[in-house]
Amino acid sequence: MLSASIYADTNFVISPLDRRLFGTFVEHLGRCVYGGIYEPGHPTADAQGFRGDVMALTRELGPTIVRYPGGNFLSGYNWEDGVGPKDQRPTKLDLAWGTTETNEFGTNEFIDWCRAADIEPMFAVNLGTRGADEARCFLEYCNHPGGSHYSDLRRAHGYEAPHDIKFWCLGNEMDGPWQICQKTANEYGRIAQETAKAMRMLDRSLTLAACGSSQREMPTYAAWEHEVLNQCFNQVDFISLHAYFKNEADDIETYFTSLEDLNFFIKEVAAIADTVASQKRSTKRIMLSLDEWNVWYKARTPADLKGVDWAKAPPLLEEIYTFEDALIVGGALIVMMNNADRVKTACLAQLVNVIGAIFTETGGPAWRQTIFHPFALASRVGHGVVLQPRVQTEGYATAAHPFVPYLLSTVLHNPETGEAVVFALNRSTKEEMDLQIDLRGVGERLELRAATELHHADLKAINSKAAPDEVSPKANAQVSVEGSRVQARLKPQSWNVIHLAGG
Repeated sequence: MLSASIYADTNFVISPLDRRLFGTFVEHLGRCVYGGIYEPGHPTADAQGFRGDVMALTRELGPTIVRYPGGNFLSGYNWEDGVGPKDQRPTKLDLAWGTTETNEFGTNEFIDWCRAADIEPMFAVNLGTRGADEARCFLEYCNHPGGSHYSDLRRAHGYEAPHDIKFWCLGNEMDGPWQICQKTANEYGRIAQETAKAMRMLDRSLTLAACGSSQREMPTYAAWEHEVLNQCFNQVDFISLHAYFKNEADDIETYFTSLEDLNFFIKEVAAIADTVASQKRSTKRIMLSLDEWNVWYKARTPADLKGVDWAKAPPLLEEIYTFEDALIVGGALIVMMNNADRVKTACLAQLVNVIGAIFTETGGPAWRQTIFHPFALASRVGHGVVLQPRVQTEGYATAAHPFVPYLLSTVLHNPETGEAVVFALNRSTKEEMDLQIDLRGVGERLELRAATELHHADLKAINSKAAPDEVSPKANAQVSVEGSRVQARLKPQSWNVIHLAGG
């Protein structure tokens, strides 16, 4: 049996945890909107066409913020097409995904859906085919109270009060050759700067995010971040990161190292942002928005990526997640929480059907994919501050990583409630782990609220319509508490949550 230990003291804190780290993403892609969150005529649909079963699962998943409307779709999207009377909205061809967009669902419908789900909206402006003028007009439509052309247009559409959207993304993946109207770093940095400046002239309370590299493997990575921030540093608050994890070698030990790569990625981009700050003699710190992240490697064939004959809402990017994918998602959440001083928002891409935590059958049921569970558990108990623990653990080596710790963990403390939460991933493929936890400052007589494990004997196990709960969390009876010390036995290849009350 492996042995590992965690020592954490409430006097040593990495950062308060920003609840926007538990965000998600809705794009006009495949069946994410049509047949996902919106399906008029579905047995559970309400008067606005929102699927009630998906809404219920979304509330259970617990996202705090949701990014919209894209994604690659964004770079060819005219926001005006998605507002006003539905029978007057144009049907358009979406070049990003090769499909037909009816615009039946748009800005105001999305805001209504967010309000019903109690989620903060995160909007994005098109800096592919459009620019600063369209962005400031869109902002005026959404956020200005009234008395101007676009704000009064919103009121005429039945929305008297402004939507008051605070978080805006300046484009999407503008470094990618697949992007509609790809830009160089200098071109994008300039348009991001001027768009942000125009938007702030209208609403100074905004939080704005510039596009970072589409992935760490891009040939322009790092140079892109530096040049973009050199151009727009004074006008933006965040730079984005996108990360998709793959198990193409079908080797779980190598797959686990994608979590090490994510940690490197986060720290590298933070270092680049701080380099720009130092060159500008600025004390300002750019924060990181990991506004697209998930497992995605199976649904990548040409048929997965493009519609046929400009179909309406065809099934695209419909990744079916395994238990091992859920372990990676749980591990990624731990990595993000351990970097809570810089990662202040993150969006699991996406919410439903399209590489989604929720899966639906059009006209039929909805169920939780395996990756649903670590996200829902983390969002439910992820409050307070992230502590700086001392961790001792054995590990293993791969060709690219000389030491991979078997234990990947983080510790949260909520000063308001006195509670603490330990998240722990045992990356050993064969051995159980005896974990000793010493929590100082939480209380001398801790009480176990819940001990939950996500484990399955088959790494390839999935949830399906026929077996929707094949992979699901269960109680871990092998956790005990004495004073400020916790002892736990963790199964091999398991993701665990230990929830404690101070005392």
